[in-house]
Amino acid sequence: MSVLQTTRFRNLSFLFESYKVIDFNAIMRNIFEIIGEWIRVLIDFCYPPFSKYMSLQFFRYGVSGASNLVFNWVLYFIVFNFVLQKQMLHLGFVTLSSHIAAFTITFGVTFFTGFLLQKYVTFTESVVRGRTQLIRYLIVVGVNLVINYLGLKLLVDLLNFYPTLSNIAISIFTTFISYFSQKKFTFKHA
Repeated sequence: MSVLQTTRFRNLSFLFESYKVIDFNAIMRNIFEIIGEWIRVLIDFCYPPFSKYMSLQFFRYGVSGASNLVFNWVLYFIVFNFVLQKQMLHLGFVTLSSHIAAFTITFGVTFFTGFLLQKYVTFTESVVRGRTQLIRYLIVVGVNLVINYLGLKLLVDLLNFYPTLSNIAISIFTTFISYFSQKKFTFKHA
């Protein structure tokens, strides 16, 4: 490299020195914290009539979990009826029945919305690192996923119940398992 080229690069070095690296993780964390605070304020506003019957944390869990659950039901209905049109999903190497395919698709979305709601709305005092929380959340959700899968196979395939109603019944059952697991394992605090 010639002296002229080296000098040219040195003259351009000011661009790299003044350039600030944008920390997208910090930006997203701040956005989630702000949105979480807004949601907590709204939920806490509705809490007083229920304060005799449950803790604020349980109320937040119930409202945020129920919101995610209703979102799951609506998304499941849309995917099952309109995206898949109640047809089997052929992936080449495996074929999924429409109710299992709809469940799989909605799971991918509601996993992250549920984690974010629980982390930034319900269990805000947890001292566990976010990455660890996500892994633990995945474990708990994995157990719930197995329960959901087996429940759908039982109710839809063996007992011939309607898929959307079967999904709702199983979701209500797994909600109770999930709360205690998230509180004692995923988002525990000192």
